[in-house]
Amino acid sequence: MVHLWVRSESRANEDRVGLTPDGAAQLLANGFQITVEQSAQRIIPIAQYAEVGCAIAPEFSWMNAPADALIFGLKELPEDGTPLRHRHIMFGHAYKGQPDGRILLDRFQAGGGTLYDLEYLTLADGRRVAAFGYWAGYAGAAVSLMCWAAQQKGELAGAVHSYPDAAALRGDLKTRLGATRPNALIIGALGRVGTGGADLCEAMGVQVTKWDMAETVSGGLFPEVLDHDIFLNCILARPGTPVFVPADAKTADRKLTVIGDIACDPDSDFSPIKVYDRTTTWDAPALRVHDEPVLDVTAIDNLPSMLPAESSADFADQLLPHLMTLGALDQDVWGRARDCFEKAVG
Repeated sequence: MVHLWVRSESRANEDRVGLTPDGAAQLLANGFQITVEQSAQRIIPIAQYAEVGCAIAPEFSWMNAPADALIFGLKELPEDGTPLRHRHIMFGHAYKGQPDGRILLDRFQAGGGTLYDLEYLTLADGRRVAAFGYWAGYAGAAVSLMCWAAQQKGELAGAVHSYPDAAALRGDLKTRLGATRPNALIIGALGRVGTGGADLCEAMGVQVTKWDMAETVSGGLFPEVLDHDIFLNCILARPGTPVFVPADAKTADRKLTVIGDIACDPDSDFSPIKVYDRTTTWDAPALRVHDEPVLDVTAIDNLPSMLPAESSADFADQLLPHLMTLGALDQDVWGRARDCFEKAVG
């Protein structure tokens, strides 16, 4: 019997969850054992999981879970250096040269556990089976517009928060923007992230230039980026990714005042945005990297949690068919994810 243990998220402003009560009920009906930790911030009340038959455990008790339990979460674990003995399903952010990633992999090696990284659950053709990309793009575009609206008042964007739904987010944006609209360039416009960003921009009346692989195949330079008010990067950093914003863009003659690095991988060796070196936060969503002319970067790495209800439901629906196959961890998407982990730990 597969024992799936849904842990509470320890990160502030992380209200999402990768398994809904409906999905849990389907797994239970197929012979799974499901434990769900209590959570002070999860968007779905714990009572809904109990109602469908899940076992309920105290918050952050996964470290004491049975050795055969698969620990399922989304974002990072507490950075306490504890060796990791379980098999974990989560976004590890550990395979692209990130400094914290190496620390995480060392913890798995020390404890004998395994990481099944959600980013690396792929079909045989390399396509990811589940992603929050659409809602990352949607929320990332919204925060970028908030940054631009604040600039029009001579300000730096203030703290952001979650919304009950996308309509509430759009209503807030409409108030902030008033009658004026910027224009925007999206690179990666045909993917899930770019589609979400474009949908939000178009819903707000923002003129969008949509680029994808055909427009960037030359490898650069891309002066058109500087000719837009807002640039949204929706391309995951990987070997061969061209540079879209070089370091000298800060002082260049440009219209560009806001960069929304929705892919958000500034400490990757392959980052295409060379004017900043760290993520931004919910409390401080905009990083001012140049004053005259002004240039702000926003790069929040858990953007979909601004819309936790919609993003959780969407992601959970995508992932559920593959959770159903957890009994065969050495095969298909799970086998490929394990191969990625073993290659990373070397």
